[in-house]
Amino acid sequence: MDNTEVVNTQDELLEGKATGKHPKGLWVLFGTEMWERFNFYGMRALLTLFMVNALLMKEGDVTIIYGGFLALCYLTPMLGGFIADRFLGNRYCIIIGGALMAIGQLLMFLSASSFESNLGSAQMLMWVALGVIIFGNGFFKPNISSMVGSLYPKQEKSKLDSAFTIFYMGINMGAFLGQFICPFLGDVKDADGIRDIHAFKWGFLAASIAMVIGTLTFIILKNKYVVTPEGRPIGGLPSESTAADFEEGETQTAHFSGKSIGFAVAIFVLTFFGFQYLFVDHIGFGSVGMGEFVKAIIYPFIYSMGLALAFLIMSATENKVERDRIWVIYIVSFFIIFFWAAFEQAGSSLTFIADNQTDRHIFGWNMPPSMVQIFNGLFIVILAVPFSMLWDKLRANKKEPVSPLKQAIGLGLIALSYLIIAYNVKDLGNSGLLAVKWLILLYLIQTMGELCLSPIGLSLVGKLAPKRFASLLFGVFFIANAAGYALSGTLGSILPATGDKFVAAQEQNIDLQKVLDKTYQPTPKELFLLAQSNLADTDFGKDESLKKEVRDLFAENNKIIAAQRGEFDTKVKELQKENPDAKVQFKMDLAQLKFPSDDQLAKIKNDNVIKAEYKSFVGFEIRNLFEFFMVFVILCGIAGAILAMISPILKKMMHGVN
Repeated sequence: MDNTEVVNTQDELLEGKATGKHPKGLWVLFGTEMWERFNFYGMRALLTLFMVNALLMKEGDVTIIYGGFLALCYLTPMLGGFIADRFLGNRYCIIIGGALMAIGQLLMFLSASSFESNLGSAQMLMWVALGVIIFGNGFFKPNISSMVGSLYPKQEKSKLDSAFTIFYMGINMGAFLGQFICPFLGDVKDADGIRDIHAFKWGFLAASIAMVIGTLTFIILKNKYVVTPEGRPIGGLPSESTAADFEEGETQTAHFSGKSIGFAVAIFVLTFFGFQYLFVDHIGFGSVGMGEFVKAIIYPFIYSMGLALAFLIMSATENKVERDRIWVIYIVSFFIIFFWAAFEQAGSSLTFIADNQTDRHIFGWNMPPSMVQIFNGLFIVILAVPFSMLWDKLRANKKEPVSPLKQAIGLGLIALSYLIIAYNVKDLGNSGLLAVKWLILLYLIQTMGELCLSPIGLSLVGKLAPKRFASLLFGVFFIANAAGYALSGTLGSILPATGDKFVAAQEQNIDLQKVLDKTYQPTPKELFLLAQSNLADTDFGKDESLKKEVRDLFAENNKIIAAQRGEFDTKVKELQKENPDAKVQFKMDLAQLKFPSDDQLAKIKNDNVIKAEYKSFVGFEIRNLFEFFMVFVILCGIAGAILAMISPILKKMMHGVN
């Protein structure tokens, strides 16, 4: 549509005429999504640091749990999309999802309020909270995205890229606010750099309040503004849909035969065990606690479900055009797995690097490590409208890249961001600090890549998906996000030892560098100490009795170590009142700790139960941060190049959709 022919009045939009303005319903969905992302990203910024510092969980396990949590958050949209399409509609699912997420964040607040008095109960509350948030996200996420596409009549579908980019700005405005306010309240350190672990609860409470605001915003404004150009409600009960809600000639309900469902179930079962065998026995990721669960259960489930749904949806297609367009969604979804695996290091490995080996001073202010992620949301807010205008201008000049090529550019940009930071950490060693400006630059480049990939992907699904299972296909699209997030957790777990790890080992009179380089053979007790302090990985095999004994000792020792650190911090503060420049290094009182029996210690050593060694990925040792970052350069670079090469083929399969 030529911009000179645009009629700029909202009244004409409500009459069903083409207009240059976006409908007011977009801004209602924008605001609802903004508060939801405040809630989600604010919690995400604190989650890994909370688990390590307050719940005393192993850093390697936490990274895997983080990836698994995000993966499950993007698996449940498949369920939420199905329930919306067949039973409840988009509106009710959004309200249910918002309420669940608000409750989940409140449970995180309770967990962060009780860990000191009862660590076990606090950990259990956290698991329940994460489960509630996962299902809340599943109800919320696909349905609000689906409603954006439904706001526009057929003659204005070309504006979807612009609409989704604006919508994406709402997502990231919320992310920006959440990643500023929640860490400001919850990730608090004093002048000596000592973290107040009791402050985490206020960040989680802020996230809960934000979700309540978002849900109420939607409930109050949905009937007035979230409507079609003719004024009919969008996203109501499927039983109330009319022919006017669908494209001309399009079937209104997806019909899946019993035979198709049976075949889909068989495909899921067979591929689940096939992928399980592949990931557990042949990929060779270094084992890191919960990583075994992710490899054995979540990975196979994600890919098997994706294949089963591909078959099921294809069985309900009505013509070649539909099939080709759906295949484009699946092909593009595969490639974005690698983008999210790299991008979602923000909440795990990049946060740990910001905490442990980064000089975070900006104009004299020492930024909390969890807040460094804020630059992604900030840059999205700044760049979303310029990118939207760029696509509009290129479209007007008939030079707009096809959507898969835009996404290939996004993959190339994220590879570039990691290449730049890889060369800036190459010579840091064990004690050097990375300047925070390089993390800021990384987030800037990754933000540009995200704007080329994520809103464009949402728009592509909105334009290619048949209306009768649009929400289900949005759920399928989010499976790719889930796969990427699961992979991000496993890749994050190969993060090599950084500066703080060597200091922690020195507190126990252990030279970690010599241990890693195998120039020193640690004693069984030293191996146990390294595992206790998150400096070594554990693999008990099938020896459940030894596993329970060691894990129980870890739990007891965590309390002893926390008490020792508390006493040390108090003494340092008293000392610094007399001498502000006094620096005293913490030394763990090993005599207070509890160790396994001599026989168990011998077994730990002889059976290689505790491994203090470099992490590995597909057989290659990751010895330093340079090699760690180059993993993402290679994965995303190759994926982007292949997607760019096949973009002309995908363009033909899209049958006129750009």
